[in-house]
Amino acid sequence: MSTHTARLIAPDGCRGLPASHPRRTRNGAAMPTGPSSHSGNGHLDSHRFRQVLGRFATGVVAITGVDPEDGRPCGLAANSFTSVSLDPPLVAFCVGHTSTSWPRVRGAKVVTVNVLAEDQRAVCAQLASKGGDKFAGLEWTGSPGGNPVLAGALAWLDCAVEAEHPAGDHTIVVARVLQLDTHAEGGPLVFFRGGYGGFFEPS
Repeated sequence: MSTHTARLIAPDGCRGLPASHPRRTRNGAAMPTGPSSHSGNGHLDSHRFRQVLGRFATGVVAITGVDPEDGRPCGLAANSFTSVSLDPPLVAFCVGHTSTSWPRVRGAKVVTVNVLAEDQRAVCAQLASKGGDKFAGLEWTGSPGGNPVLAGALAWLDCAVEAEHPAGDHTIVVARVLQLDTHAEGGPLVFFRGGYGGFFEPS
């Protein structure tokens, strides 16, 4: 199981996800390398850190809930999602300390992870935005836990938050999976080197 928790998505507290542009990745593609960079005080340069870790391709998820204060759907996008344990079934994701959406999602007893599909770039960008009605124009149905399952998502997982661990400028959220299922068919939305792409099956 992957334990990678680099955060590349933004701007709502989940860093990365700059303006999207199409990108496709293929097995065996050559990738140039460059020297590591340090700032004058000996610490890693944050831009270089993100640039290098951006070469680790990840999937993208939408974490959704229903705000108990007003009963409205809420959510955010993240590419820091990972499986943690099979027994008990645990997953984890990271949210930024500055996120304004996570406190609303966190207020729900159950949160839902939607695995986004290749054609859901616009959905991802909408959920990663700050402010406004993030669910305007989006189609969704309710999960058993009562949270949005986005139309077209590949899979969903209803989870209960078990622990939150401060880690630098983010919080690592560990959640127990309560229920899960596959949803739509298709390829995954992939985030790599600052852009979105799809997954090519080897021929």
